Amino acid sequence: MTHDKKNISEIELLLRQVCFQIKKNGRVILEEFSITPPQFDALQYLVNCGEHTISELSTKLYLAPSTITDLVDRMEKNDLVERVRSTEDRRTVKVRVLPKGNKLIEEVINLRREYIDKTLIELSSEDKEQFIKYLSIFNESSNN
Repeated sequence: MTHDKKNISEIELLLRQVCFQIKKNGRVILEEFSITPPQFDALQYLVNCGEHTISELSTKLYLAPSTITDLVDRMEKNDLVERVRSTEDRRTVKVRVLPKGNKLIEEVINLRREYIDKTLIELSSEDKEQFIKYLSIFNESSNN
């Protein structure tokens, strides 16, 4: 069991370091697009999950509603999103991604993929498949 604890400690450390490096590189990429990391997170969530209210975004992103309102205001000024009234309940306002927002997410994700590709250049296709397998196992068990 002590050997396993050592392995787990090493895995935890490496995962933390990898997350830090990806996050750091991601911030460098975002500087090219005049968008903050929290705006990017909100925009990416909307692209992946569809229209949401400010309250729903607040819950999903673990940010205060006032913070989400400010993010949405700035993204709206940059033509990344728009606020739309629900046809079922006019009191409900949802945030919808505009084409410019979709394009921004696509461009950023492509640059992030290029970074990962360069980082893993030494790995064979088989090694990458194994890496995907292990990350998938971790991801699946983390989502339960």
